[in-house]
Amino acid sequence: MEDEFEIPSAHEHAVEHAAEKHVPLGQEVALFSAVLATLGAVVSFLGGHTQNEALYYKNEAVLMKARASDAWAYYQAEQIKQHLETTAADATPAMASKDKADAARYAAHARQLRQQAESFDARSDAADVESQHALSPHTRLAISMTFLQIAIALASITALTRRRWLLWAAGGFALVGVALGAIAWF
Repeated sequence: MEDEFEIPSAHEHAVEHAAEKHVPLGQEVALFSAVLATLGAVVSFLGGHTQNEALYYKNEAVLMKARASDAWAYYQAEQIKQHLETTAADATPAMASKDKADAARYAAHARQLRQQAESFDARSDAADVESQHALSPHTRLAISMTFLQIAIALASITALTRRRWLLWAAGGFALVGVALGAIAWF
């Protein structure tokens, strides 16, 4: 039997060498999509975190507003009691000293309640500001996530159609998404 040896030409050797170095389009798209999905997960987590933090502060604001409302109602009740005691002191001179002492006690308690109610109102306002501050990056993070999802969709279309220019478009959308996410978080 005669052994046959195939000796590739220089052109065949160059083509095979170039094929070995070139990564198939499917692998590029898969790797690109995996990186985008990871970035999307991070952006999604950050967006959820901002929502949770904003809800925490908003809940705190509502709680403080309810406490302030209770304190204001108690303050008004003490003011009414003070007014009644003052009126009673004016109407009945025999009990005037007791009524005036009660009125003074109600007035002092009302001042404390007013300070407490104002403190709760201030804490409610501060928590509301914190809630708004915590939620401010959420819209940019949502837009960032949208750009990353568009990039993933374009990468998928690239794999199906084998149009390499779509991968460049997906890269553009990915860059915008990453930039918006970075701007929103920092």
